[in-house]
Amino acid sequence: MPKSVLITGCTVGGSGHALAREFLAKGYRVFATARHVESMGDLATEGAVTLALDVTDENSVRKARDQVSASTGGTLDILVNNAGQSALIPVIDMPMSEARAIFEANLFGPVCMVQEFVHLLIASGDGRIVNIASIGAVMPLPFCAIYNATKAAIVSLSNTLRLELAPFGVKVVTVMSGSVKTNIVKPHTLPVGSMYEPYEELYQEKRVKPIMMDAMPPEDYAREVVSQVIKPSPRNWLWVGTHSFFCWFVDTFFGQRAFNFIFMQKFGLSEFSAMVKEGKAKTV
Repeated sequence: MPKSVLITGCTVGGSGHALAREFLAKGYRVFATARHVESMGDLATEGAVTLALDVTDENSVRKARDQVSASTGGTLDILVNNAGQSALIPVIDMPMSEARAIFEANLFGPVCMVQEFVHLLIASGDGRIVNIASIGAVMPLPFCAIYNATKAAIVSLSNTLRLELAPFGVKVVTVMSGSVKTNIVKPHTLPVGSMYEPYEELYQEKRVKPIMMDAMPPEDYAREVVSQVIKPSPRNWLWVGTHSFFCWFVDTFFGQRAFNFIFMQKFGLSEFSAMVKEGKAKTV
């Protein structure tokens, strides 16, 4: 029986879809999941088993676990926690309901997946958990504070899981994803009434517009991730995607003060600071 992998968040246009296709190319039995099966396009015709799965719903997760277990005889070789949500909005303007929803999808979803699938991973004899994090866990990317926080939590979760699951032979790989040309980020404008309203033009030009500039094609991203994950002894951390090396380098040798200086200039926050000082932005 070929080795098996379950991937969450396999909607067309996302990195999960590309990962599913790459694992198929490597001969794996792929369980591709998303909230809506039809959103995964042609993965079923390409050989994947497509399952409806909402990582924020425990019953949905357990149903998928039972389906996989019945199909494989109670094992799973690789679990890829890829599903997630993003939002490009100042943290002070984000509705708490939306903030909680992002944490449910990006953090508590993977926790639930690990809890429900861990016995299948152990049964495989060489199980791997691949948690898709982000360089936003390290870089203070403006207007992504909630998303960044969930990815920092995933990094911390992975570091601890790596120790807790080592006695059972389950490896944990953290993927520090840089920019990948996917559809996770949608068009945004600043909320009406926000203290950042005078920054809107700079926001569009320096924050929103450059997001996918020079982003790595998802096929290239998937090829690099999969090639590392399936190695006999995969690295604990993978830095993959545009800007990932820059993030690693600055964080390793210069730290947060360097990010702060660079990003204040890069994203027009220094200009906005001047506007605030000149009274062009409300602060109450």
